[in-house]
Amino acid sequence: MTGRPFARLRSTTVEFTGERGGEAPLTWGQRSIWRITRWLEDGDPYFNTPWVLPVLGRPDLDTVLRALGTLVERHESLRTTCRETPAGPVQRVASGGRLTVGIYDAVDATPRQVAAELAAELAAEGFDYAAELPLRCAVVTADGRPRALALALSHLAVDAWALDLLATEWRRLLAGEELPPPAWQPMDQAAFERSDKGAERGERALRHWRSVLERAPGTLFDHPPGTPEDPRFVRVGMESAAVAAAARVLAERWSVSTTSVLLTASAVLLTALTGRGTAVMQFIVGNRHDPRLRDMVGTAVQDGLFVLDLPDGTFADAVRAGHRQALITYRHAHYEPYAMMALREKTGPVDLSAYFNDVRTVPAWPNLPAQATRDPAALTGRTRTFHVGSWAEVDAKVFFATGPATHTCQLYLLTDTAYLPRPIAYALLRGVETLLVRCVTEEVPLGRVAGMCGLVGALSEEMT
Repeated sequence: MTGRPFARLRSTTVEFTGERGGEAPLTWGQRSIWRITRWLEDGDPYFNTPWVLPVLGRPDLDTVLRALGTLVERHESLRTTCRETPAGPVQRVASGGRLTVGIYDAVDATPRQVAAELAAELAAEGFDYAAELPLRCAVVTADGRPRALALALSHLAVDAWALDLLATEWRRLLAGEELPPPAWQPMDQAAFERSDKGAERGERALRHWRSVLERAPGTLFDHPPGTPEDPRFVRVGMESAAVAAAARVLAERWSVSTTSVLLTASAVLLTALTGRGTAVMQFIVGNRHDPRLRDMVGTAVQDGLFVLDLPDGTFADAVRAGHRQALITYRHAHYEPYAMMALREKTGPVDLSAYFNDVRTVPAWPNLPAQATRDPAALTGRTRTFHVGSWAEVDAKVFFATGPATHTCQLYLLTDTAYLPRPIAYALLRGVETLLVRCVTEEVPLGRVAGMCGLVGALSEEMT
């Protein structure tokens, strides 16, 4: 024993043979991730996703391994490598191969806990995108049978939507169901994007971005940078059932989505902190409105451009305006990323270093207790904030993101501590809670947000 809550039993291999292999340009979604990986150091795990799938019922190990092999055979993104060529980055789909799978036995923890620890270990090392399949796997057993599957996946292969698709198929495969073959794969999407129709869609998005960039403010923060932490970029988190309950109440009251409530709250708090009248953020868009993409396992997410000119009035007015702007953002987030880079260079410097990403695929926190929405303020005592991690380099100054939990709102904020020190990051998260909970019982004028959330003078105090 090594003191760890599991014991390694052995390794095995899963052989797979897909319907086709081949080479194609990267899709626009893949290119969006690939572009960022190019300035990360080799082996950086930033775009790795640890993930755990339960093994339900009583299947034996052979059944579990066959289901895993079937997932890899069905979805080309899981057997795709990516590399740079003189003609640009390409994806190469292997028609067959082998996947090494570790077999571990849970000893002093539950299989789910062991799988989570193994998944984190598997994800801690970056993928060799040109030579390595974009997933690593381990099976966790207990009492002689498999109980959980630990995985690490590259964001070049999957996004949050794709993970949900895989989870659904996993349950069905373990139950012995025969599934129809996928109708749309990333190579098909790449071909569409190079067609006349796909190119026109991308051009419409670029025209929208151009019109917005030409009037957007040039900088997010006009104060000089201070002394950052080391590592410079810090991510903190908050789990708040009060935010979930309040967002649900307000979304229903104002006929908007909970995403629009959280997005607008983040934008409003940034403007309250910086004293600006316009919020400009890159809003990460799933791009699954096309029916063909809804069942594609791959990465389709791209940055959308969200601009909110704050109206005179209340936070309710801001959310309604924010919801309209979010719908516009959704319609213009599918484009060729390198063409977008050229456009941004041509239109001049615009600071697009603030981001918002709602990773939830299940809306409105369905496992939040029904009685929670009766009095969201009563839940604030349960809220906790915490440090997530630190990095030396990230392409953002401010990055709000949700988590996938369905019983509470997980809200994260990554900041460049040279511009937004860690105490400000915590204040912004708590400010989201304060603002939304207060809006449940009263109309909140936008002019009162900074004082209500403790942001008046906060930035100057932290920077001096």
